[in-house]
Amino acid sequence: MTDLVIGGKSVAPGETARIELEMPPLYTATHMSIPVYVKRGKRPGPTLFVSAAIHGDELNGIEIVGRLIRSNSIERLRGTLIAVPMVNVYGVLNQSRYLPDRRDLNRSFPGSKKGSLAGRLANLFFKEVVCKCDVGIDLHTGAIHRSNLPQIRANLDDPEVLEMAKAFGVPVLLNADIRDGSLRQAASEAGVKMMLYEAGQALRYDEFSIRAGLRGIINTMRHLGMLNKRKSKGHDIERFIARESGWVRASESGLVTHLAQLGDFVEKGDRLAVIADPYGDFQAAINSPAEGVVIGKQNIPLVQEGEAIYHIAYFKRAESVAEHVELLQDNLVLGEPPIAE
Repeated sequence: MTDLVIGGKSVAPGETARIELEMPPLYTATHMSIPVYVKRGKRPGPTLFVSAAIHGDELNGIEIVGRLIRSNSIERLRGTLIAVPMVNVYGVLNQSRYLPDRRDLNRSFPGSKKGSLAGRLANLFFKEVVCKCDVGIDLHTGAIHRSNLPQIRANLDDPEVLEMAKAFGVPVLLNADIRDGSLRQAASEAGVKMMLYEAGQALRYDEFSIRAGLRGIINTMRHLGMLNKRKSKGHDIERFIARESGWVRASESGLVTHLAQLGDFVEKGDRLAVIADPYGDFQAAINSPAEGVVIGKQNIPLVQEGEAIYHIAYFKRAESVAEHVELLQDNLVLGEPPIAE
């Protein structure tokens, strides 16, 4: 095993380091950096990166990475863990999804040293972290005013990625198309096997989503041989692959009352929500177009005509998916302390 160099700092096998990757400063001349935690085992194994807050208002991942770094589970590590609690530091400061140049960092990869601010930041993270890894897990939440059910999004047609996704341990696996300029696209082209964990909502901590994410990363590390395998506790969680999903949109503007919630099994024609005008008079119903499971929903009770309200994933056995979502919740009892193992 050779030394790993990130940001000009060398980390030898068996060492742990905290590295500050220098970014372009603010216009106040305030220096900025991406915090990077590197832990290397003495024994060989894969190199895994776990990243959060590529969108600066998606905070759940920051807490997941923090708990991962503090977990006793990673003490006997094989290979290398590179944990990045916040990639878009500018966005975190501004509580914004975007960068100061209003670009989406996750549409700017692989970036360029001489490009826009987004392109330069993407290039820095991609070259210094992603390209030095074999595997990656990127942590996300729903957008502002939207919540996502814990789910894995990945290219499930890749057998290795599919096995990683199953090992993570959440019931919903979404075979998601790769978007141009995304980290997942750039990583895939560089030969890095990668998946996204989506759970919770922007600008909020969600304990269930955080615990499911932390346990999922540790499960994946065990699957990769980076940690010793152990017998799982609690209910066995079956994994279900969705090849299709779609958003259900509002037919009228008004105030919405939600009837369906995250994780609910819905049949074709089921009423998901109702829309009323400011006087409380009924305007329209939002009905499910097909059988499926609610994996995303809007939270704010104000809706414009055409706005996406519910994200539904379509499975062959949708009712079973909902049952296993409940089992996952039982396994992650909120009364228990966070994983420290």
